[in-house]
Amino acid sequence: MTAMAYDRYAAVCNPLLYSSIMSPTLCVRMVLGSYMAGLTASLSQLCALLQLHFCGPNVIRHFFCDMPQLLTLSCTDTFLVQVLTAILTVIFGIANALVIMVSYGYIVTSITKITSDTGRSKAFNTCASHLTAVSLFYTSSIFVYLSSSSGGSSSFDRFASVFYTMVIPMLNPLIYSLRNKEIKDALKRLQRKITVYH
Repeated sequence: MTAMAYDRYAAVCNPLLYSSIMSPTLCVRMVLGSYMAGLTASLSQLCALLQLHFCGPNVIRHFFCDMPQLLTLSCTDTFLVQVLTAILTVIFGIANALVIMVSYGYIVTSITKITSDTGRSKAFNTCASHLTAVSLFYTSSIFVYLSSSSGGSSSFDRFASVFYTMVIPMLNPLIYSLRNKEIKDALKRLQRKITVYH
């Protein structure tokens, strides 16, 4: 999502240099950086988790096996693993969100300098779908990983986990297709039909 924010920044703030800024080499580097960051975070959590001992019940009251749920099953002190999880959440979650917000700050500044209404509207439409997807994903995922001291076993924690792992990825095609003129026209026709029947 950080790479997409940079892509939007390059498209809106430097449209004439977009092709040279977003070169295939840079795209490959951003993809590899994303994979390496995810692998590093996952491996560090796995190594910390392997140091714990499990001697009690082995029932996870959740939809899937995740770090907060495993920590509640451990019979050893999990404080260091919880601190590591919080640090990784801050580094990879909040730091990425800050990078995205800074890039959108530059984008908003550039949009306000555009004099024509159609140009402003087009620039805003370029970013609106990505910003919607980012907001939904980061809000729910940061909530899940920072708020669940109970191991994520409450109904609301389970709902938030399902929301960010299943619902948001299913919504992404719809969110990104709302920029498509044909989809917008179809939604307007559907809205007119609904208002006629009511």
